[in-house]
Amino acid sequence: MVLRTFGWSFAITAIGLAFAAWQWGWEAFGIVLILSILEISLSFDNAVVNAGILKKMNAYWQRIFLTVGVLIAVFGMRLVFPVAIVAISAKVGPIEAVQLALDEPEQYEALVTDAHPAIAAFGGMFLLMIFLDFIFEDRDIKWLAWLERPLAKLGKIDMLSVCIALIALLVSAMTFATHAHTSSGYADKSATVLLAGVAGLITYLIVGGLSGYFEDKLEEEEEREHEEEEKAKAEGKQVSAVGLAGKAAFFLFLYLEVLDASFSFDGVIGAFAITNHIFWMALGLGIGAMYVRSLTVYLVRQGTLDDYVYLEHGAHYAIGALAVILLVTIEHEISEIITGLIGVVLIAWSFASSVMRNRRLAAEETEEKALASD
Repeated sequence: MVLRTFGWSFAITAIGLAFAAWQWGWEAFGIVLILSILEISLSFDNAVVNAGILKKMNAYWQRIFLTVGVLIAVFGMRLVFPVAIVAISAKVGPIEAVQLALDEPEQYEALVTDAHPAIAAFGGMFLLMIFLDFIFEDRDIKWLAWLERPLAKLGKIDMLSVCIALIALLVSAMTFATHAHTSSGYADKSATVLLAGVAGLITYLIVGGLSGYFEDKLEEEEEREHEEEEKAKAEGKQVSAVGLAGKAAFFLFLYLEVLDASFSFDGVIGAFAITNHIFWMALGLGIGAMYVRSLTVYLVRQGTLDDYVYLEHGAHYAIGALAVILLVTIEHEISEIITGLIGVVLIAWSFASSVMRNRRLAAEETEEKALASD
């Protein structure tokens, strides 16, 4: 099971590290390895959240997530994205941006630093909406019940998460963005942060809305098909499945890709603290992205989220923390180690809570059986 799920990740790791050592030497080998570990540590919460969405898809779309999705993640976010933000910021073509990254890495890093306020606002708003929609939803299973119960009651207010997100954006624009960290010091980036933040919010609403719509349609269609199949069995007939599931799965896949893109912002930006070499960065982060995707599929196939029910809660709290951190980094520099540790601590805490819950339920079940036998 492990080899089948992580086989491609192991293979890509071996090929990528060997290529880095052969093409650029042992320094590149070490940096690519460090970047891979950085990406995995920063994106573990991404895998847990993705698993909650991916388990709704069939095996075919899970394979698409691991193949086509990886191409989008690696070449889109880990290679094209750093080039694109430099091209847009410097108002140059993509080819010139690549040449700038290779020939003048210091200037390239400066341009990425200047683009960080917009990146942080876009990614921060997208991730903040994911967190808010999660904590305002009334759930049967609650991890931090003292906090989640009142928030679930507040969640009955229409558009509350959007209002809070917009307030957070306005506060960020009026505080952090007025002294945004740039390559030449501090500058007022209020308008840029507002525009990028609104774009992140709109992206979430469009993609999440389409995903939710088709997911609801899928559930309705599955219920209808189940009724028709039961009727057909009674009549000795067979009913062929319709293709609406493909539309639902496609928009869930699209949602996953945008979600992965938002999660990868901190990894891409953090990578510049280690190297300015665009191809080392793409290779290291790409290897890490492979493991995150394999881990996502592993969590789904093992039913880990069903066994450890608080994991999804911990991951969403980590998302909320990451969203806040991204907004704060508009002005203040925060170490990627802190960012990664916060996510790891929250997920480890939720895992431990899940284990204790399972033990408590098992003990109660054993006690009930003992009483019943007496």
